[in-house]
This record gives sequence, C-alpha cells and structure tokens, in this order.
Amino acid sequence: MGAISKIDSELEARLPYAYNTRLGYLTACPTNLGTGMRASVMMHLPGLVISEQMQQVVQAAAQLNITVRGLYGEGTEATGNLFQISNQSTLGDSEDQIVERMTRFTSDLAHQEWNARRRLLQSSSLQVKDRVSRAYGLLTNATLLSTQEALALLSFLRMGASLDIFSHQALKNVNKTIMNIQPAHLARLSTTDQTTSEHRDQIRADMIRKELSGN
Repeated sequence: MGAISKIDSELEARLPYAYNTRLGYLTACPTNLGTGMRASVMMHLPGLVISEQMQQVVQAAAQLNITVRGLYGEGTEATGNLFQISNQSTLGDSEDQIVERMTRFTSDLAHQEWNARRRLLQSSSLQVKDRVSRAYGLLTNATLLSTQEALALLSFLRMGASLDIFSHQALKNVNKTIMNIQPAHLARLSTTDQTTSEHRDQIRADMIRKELSGN
C-alpha cells in the first residue's frame, strides 16, 4: 500500500485532479466521493453457497460498508460461485482504513469458506465427490458449453481440488481458463469473422477439454 500511495502522490503533483476540501476527490458518481478508491477482491465461495450461508455474509458485509456483487460487478449474479467483494463507501475513510477493513473481512470470509467446505466433505462426502466427478465428466466430454454452465462446472472442480478430491495439477491453469472461455475472448480466438453463440459454445468446450487433458 505504501508504494501505491507514493506513486499516487507523485501523479497528483503533476495532474489536475478535481478535489474539494469537504467532499474529497470529485468523481463521475457521487458514491465514489472521498478517496475515490475502490478496493475489490474476487473470491470463490462454493462452500458458503451450497451451505446457504451467503445471505448472512451479505448482511455482515453491509454493516461494514462492504458490498458483495457477482462476477461481472454491480447488478450481476455470482456465476460459478465467484463473488466480487469491494468497499461500498469511499467518503469518510482514508485509503489505508479501507484496505485494512477489506483485508480483515476477506480474510475472515476465506476462513469461513474453508470451514464450510470441510463441513460439507464431512457431512456429505459422497455427494460432494459425486458432484466433482460429474463436473469433470461433463467438462471432458461435452461438445457445447455455455459460459454459465462451464463456470458452474469449473467451480466444482476448483472446490474438489482444494479438498484433495481432484488433482491440483490438472487445474493449474484453471484461472486462465475461466478468463479465456468468456465470449469476447472466444470471439478473438475464432477463425471466422462472425461467431454465433453455438460456435462460441463449441470453441469453449474444445478449449476446456484440451486444458483438462493437459494438451
């Protein structure tokens, strides 16, 4: 944080930032007044979703002026059990205070997620292993996969790897895969000028099969 603050201060000395002594930095959106800083952490929380604890997480976050959004930010769903955690308020707190609060909350959330996964494995071991195995079977055999379905299946594999149900080695590039299977990325990989939804689903399925096979 110190290095980033230093760079920001050096930039501010050279750039005409819009600033008000009472409201802080002026931005295009009133909710970003103050520091104008948005600190975000992307978290994979399948354990808390499956055990139906996310509502409590959202409520606890709101009390700390922290918001929980979906994968693509405001107004989106948590596809693949991926959540964007970020500070909701930027007015009245310093950058250091915001980062410290976010660090404490996300660290605690990671601990809750790990406990939720372990409880699921202890109480429903066969069901968890079955979900992971079915996800692998579909991902390695499907010829068409939508973004939403692929992310949901990859979510189970990532959880399975953390619980030693599935090979860590096979998922070493899973984060890169999650980015590459997005529609815009697939359009760039396409050899044709016009890419239909079905064509993207086919390219996505082919890519995932190759990734999981290690080719």
